[in-house]
Amino acid sequence: MAQHVGIIACSAEGAALCYKTICLEGSTLFGEYGHPEVSIHSLSLGDYMRCIEGGDWRGVGALMLESANRLAASGADFLICPDNTIHQALHFIDDRLLLPWLHIAEVVAEEAARRGFRRVGITGTRWLVESEVYPETLEARGLEWLRPELAGREQINRIIMDELVRGVVNPDSLAVLQRIIEGLKQGGCDAVVLGCTELPLILSDENSPLPTLDSTRLLARAALRRAAEPKV
Repeated sequence: MAQHVGIIACSAEGAALCYKTICLEGSTLFGEYGHPEVSIHSLSLGDYMRCIEGGDWRGVGALMLESANRLAASGADFLICPDNTIHQALHFIDDRLLLPWLHIAEVVAEEAARRGFRRVGITGTRWLVESEVYPETLEARGLEWLRPELAGREQINRIIMDELVRGVVNPDSLAVLQRIIEGLKQGGCDAVVLGCTELPLILSDENSPLPTLDSTRLLARAALRRAAEPKV
């Protein structure tokens, strides 16, 4: 029997893409039309944003823990969260989690190392890019990293929060993102982390100046592999 995947949702577009990937790619492991059982719990993005904008990361952790407990009660066997930014609150609650957690940055770093990348650019919300979520995880794999310049971080954050989380894909914004990633390439990066789960809505290997590490789909595929393992 497949393991039951619990998804802690934060922003709708990223969570929906992760869920859709699990369901559509599940047939590779579970047969035609097959995928594991999936449960999603979502508190209001507004609740998260009030904590994030106020610098209340313990509050973010409390919201994550509430969803985690709801998913444990629903029968989930392990948890994923297709939101990079709020992972910086995970250490506040990891000793209270009832279920194992697949960490999105660890999944991405593992893929970066597997593909032989050496220096990785980090994109995402300004809270994520300025955090240690990816630097610490990449360094643990022996990988170098680079953040965009401050102006670029602010531009990416605006595109994510004003457009992508609302399902808006703007061609002008794509051009901005491409210029920022070109700057990371000029800084010696050989790949870029799409460290916001909405960024794959606008960026891919086809239009990015650097190979992409799509955190949303990489997490979904890791969840599929975990779900296919025997229950213990």
